[in-house]
Amino acid sequence: MAKHFKTVVISADSRQFYREMSIGTAKPRLEEQAGIKHYFVDSHSVENPVSAADFEREALDVLEQEFKNHETIILVGGSGMFIDALCDGLDDIPNDVILRDELTKLVQEEGLEVLLEELKKKDVICYELVDKSNPVRIIRAIEAIRISGKTFTELRQKTIKKRDFEIFRFVIDLPREKLYERINLRTSLMFESNLVEEVKNLIQFREIQTLNTVGYSEVFDFLDGKITLEKAIELVQQNSRRYAKRQLTWFRRNEKAIWLKSEKTEDLLAEVLGNFK
Repeated sequence: MAKHFKTVVISADSRQFYREMSIGTAKPRLEEQAGIKHYFVDSHSVENPVSAADFEREALDVLEQEFKNHETIILVGGSGMFIDALCDGLDDIPNDVILRDELTKLVQEEGLEVLLEELKKKDVICYELVDKSNPVRIIRAIEAIRISGKTFTELRQKTIKKRDFEIFRFVIDLPREKLYERINLRTSLMFESNLVEEVKNLIQFREIQTLNTVGYSEVFDFLDGKITLEKAIELVQQNSRRYAKRQLTWFRRNEKAIWLKSEKTEDLLAEVLGNFK
């Protein structure tokens, strides 16, 4: 698409931002980028995590500059929250640093399950959508719920910010068996490309939330001797499938999204271009 429109790509994959995380994020190699400018790939260090608010601000600056030279810009990814931050703006959700610290300590002492149970009781919609291995998002949801007395889902039902550009949303909708087949293959290729060595080099940063993600958490457990390598591969495949399912659930929330049924790249491009006529 970027070649067709002679334009640039903005990545909304919240892990491909980081220079130290390449194999486990299936980051596009330079030859795959085909000489096209890619923003937010290898743009930050894991030592300086990028929040959705940071991404909204930085990506809007990129768009302001790039729209001077291009009529169309490609946003691709990844993290539904980061996509929504750029396209719709973030919610004005209440926060309390002291409460957040208390919840963080609770998770450290008693585990994440206690907050997941509270979230399930107080906001089942959020519970179904949230990444249940991501303590930051779960703590944030409980924090907002306790402060406001409302569900996190209610708090996020806000007026979408008006952007000065038109947005077309496309979702690749592969048959479930094909999607899972590709996930399993991608996982195998990551391990063949020495994912274990990449994760080993990141042990000093393992407490950073950014590394509490699929492909890295499982390998840390392998390096700790908790599971075998075969089990780590199996868990990465399984957790990637679960994540993909949550992604699709997230994207279904947008009624204007256009779902693409083709499997081949050239056919997908034709589908996309057909919606610009």
